[in-house]
Amino acid sequence: MKFNIFVISFFFIFSCTTYQTDKKDELIIQDTYSNKGFTLLFEPSLKKNKKISKNIDSRSLVIFQKNLKKNTAVKITNLLNNKSIIAKVGSKVNYPEFYNSVISERIFNELEIDLVEPYVEIIALNKNSVFLANKAKTFDEEKKVANKAPVDGISIKNLNENSNDKVIIKKQKTFSYIIKIADFYFRDSAKLMVKRIKVETKVNKVKIMNISNTTFRVYIGPYKDLNSLQKAFNDISIINFENLELIKQ
Repeated sequence: MKFNIFVISFFFIFSCTTYQTDKKDELIIQDTYSNKGFTLLFEPSLKKNKKISKNIDSRSLVIFQKNLKKNTAVKITNLLNNKSIIAKVGSKVNYPEFYNSVISERIFNELEIDLVEPYVEIIALNKNSVFLANKAKTFDEEKKVANKAPVDGISIKNLNENSNDKVIIKKQKTFSYIIKIADFYFRDSAKLMVKRIKVETKVNKVKIMNISNTTFRVYIGPYKDLNSLQKAFNDISIINFENLELIKQ
């Protein structure tokens, strides 16, 4: 009798341990929290209309961010121009799920964020991070690099044969984003996630991107306008994924 109890107990413990190890190996977990997505500029009307539960001082370097603890230092980067700033996470606040943060007017202006395409990256910093030495702004050298980024356009030669001048015509900025669900070590794990999404949501066009031999990304999209992007994000959010991201294409 005692022997049977021992065997059953051993089998139970072994089964639990194996399950936990497998689950840990499936999902690629980041060492430091980061998220790419759209930020929301705080306006008093948002609080008045109960879209946001608390106020932000327009002059502050405070942001609202659901996944990080209060007073966490974060680096916010405008991914459209590479300008960045150091801020601090405020109190826990309710705000629309689609956005990865809520920022003050000061942060919005200093980063020159596009109101139509407010695409930013939030990175949590520890006390030893080199970014804390930047005094809440990027170095001038970093700004110069951003300004020298290649122009996405076409060049037309001047019809005057004596001139070597070229006219640069910039292409119109394109809006195209995918929603990254998660990265997995194994393709089979990614396939299971795709199946789960199709069963539990209204989203059918779920895809797997082969990033490397050990990284398989589950995503949906791309989406060419804000309305379709928001709808897809809201549809997928019912599964309560911890860190959905928007990736510009």
